Amino acid sequence: MILNFKAMHNFKELKVWQESMKLAKEIFIITKQFPAEEKFGLVSQMRRAIVSVPSNIAEGSSRKSNKDLNRFLEIALGSSFELETQLMLSEMFEYLSIEELTKLITTLNTIQKMIYGFRNKLNVD
Repeated sequence: MILNFKAMHNFKELKVWQESMKLAKEIFIITKQFPAEEKFGLVSQMRRAIVSVPSNIAEGSSRKSNKDLNRFLEIALGSSFELETQLMLSEMFEYLSIEELTKLITTLNTIQKMIYGFRNKLNVD
């Protein structure tokens, strides 16, 4: 069965978009506690990566074809893996506790699974 995802879908109703927005808020709050010298380094990278996730889901949902939507979901997924690496670096540099890292990675992995599931429903070759 091929799912025909209609263009201009209300992205705000998508659970994956909602969850990535919540994680974006958490990332912005947590990175406020990072050292000042990371403001233009790791903090900036992490914030751009998490902002990219819901942004690409939203932009992709405005596209006319499942193939186009799939491409934006692919970008969102890539940004999520970029953020995962940055979170691990943050723990390695002792900006995050292992408990904070575990919580954030668990949430991020859930979002990644949701994106994979969404992409699989599109049946794009």
